[in-house]
Amino acid sequence: MSGKVKWGVLGAANIALKKVIPGMQKGTRTEIVGIASRDLARAREAAQKLGIPRAYGSYEELLADPEIDAVYNPLPNHLHVPWSIRAAEAHKHVLCEKPISLTADEAIQLIAVRDRTGVRIGEAFMVRTHPEWLRARDIVRSGEIGDLRAIMSAFSYFNRDPKNIRNILEMGGGGLMDIGCYPITMSRFLFQREPTRALGLIERDPEMRTDRLSSALLDFSPGQAVFTCSTQLVPFQRMQIFGTKGRIEIEIPYNIPPDRPSQIFVDDGSELAGRSARIEEFAAIDQYTIQGDEFSRAIQEGSDVPVPLEDALANMRVIEAVLRSGQTARWEEPAN
Repeated sequence: MSGKVKWGVLGAANIALKKVIPGMQKGTRTEIVGIASRDLARAREAAQKLGIPRAYGSYEELLADPEIDAVYNPLPNHLHVPWSIRAAEAHKHVLCEKPISLTADEAIQLIAVRDRTGVRIGEAFMVRTHPEWLRARDIVRSGEIGDLRAIMSAFSYFNRDPKNIRNILEMGGGGLMDIGCYPITMSRFLFQREPTRALGLIERDPEMRTDRLSSALLDFSPGQAVFTCSTQLVPFQRMQIFGTKGRIEIEIPYNIPPDRPSQIFVDDGSELAGRSARIEEFAAIDQYTIQGDEFSRAIQEGSDVPVPLEDALANMRVIEAVLRSGQTARWEEPAN
C-alpha cells in the first residue's frame, strides 16, 4: 500500500477527540478521513473541529465507505468486539481500544473473524510502542539491573459519576478493565512471559457495583508483579522495576505527556533515597502518533501489529483470573 493509510473513527469518545485523533493526525503514515456517530450533528461538529473531511450519521455508513482502509474503535468496552467484527467483515483493518473484550471467549471469537477475513486487528495499548518503555525493556534484557524479580505499580484517578461509562458495570466498567489492564500488560511485557497464577483483592462501589479499589499479585515464577488500581483515589501513577542489582522507575508510565520530555530513573541502589539514580530523558513525543504510525506500517508492509490479538487474549485471561480471585479469595490460574 502506497501513501498514507486512510482511517475512519467509530464514535466520538473523549479519548478519540482529545488524544488519539490529534495524535494520529501528526503521523507520517496515517490520515484520518472520517468520523461516525449515531448523532450526525455530533459527528459533523467533531469533524469540523478536528479538520476531518467526512462525517457519518451511523457506524454502518462509515464501514461501507470503500476509501477507508482501517478503523479505530474507541467505543464503550461492551461494543469493542461486536463493532470490530463488523469492521473486519467490511474488510477494514481494526485498531481497537483496550480492553479488547469483556471476556476471553469474546477475544477468541474476534481472533476467528480476523483469521477468516484476513484483516489486521490489534489492541490499542499505546504504551507498548513508546521509546521510554522500549528502553526500559532493553535495560532489563541487558542485565544491567540483574535478574528481574519484582514489579510494583500504582494507577488511580477519582471519578464517581454514575453516568460515566467507566462506572457502568454492564458496559465493562470498573478499575481493572479501565486501568488495571495497564500494569498487567506492562508486567507481561517486561517479564516476557505469562503469569502462572493471580491473587486479587477487590472492593466494589456499593451503588455502581464496579471495582473501585483493586490490588493484585501476579506470579511470574521466579518473579512477581503487584499493583493497585482505583477509580476513587487521588490521581497518581508510577511503576518500579526491581532486579537483583538495580531498579528502574518509570515516572509517568501510562499517560506519558506528549508536550514535554519524559524520563526514567535507573538506580544501582547505592543510595537508599535514590539520589544515585541515573536519569534518562526522552524527547517529547505523542504516544498516539507512534501507535497509529506503527499500526499503519503493519498494514502497509504486511507485518505484525504492535499488540496482536493473541497478546490481547492473554491479557484478558489475566484480568479474568484477578476478578475470579476477588470472588473466591484464592489463587486463580489464567485459563488456557
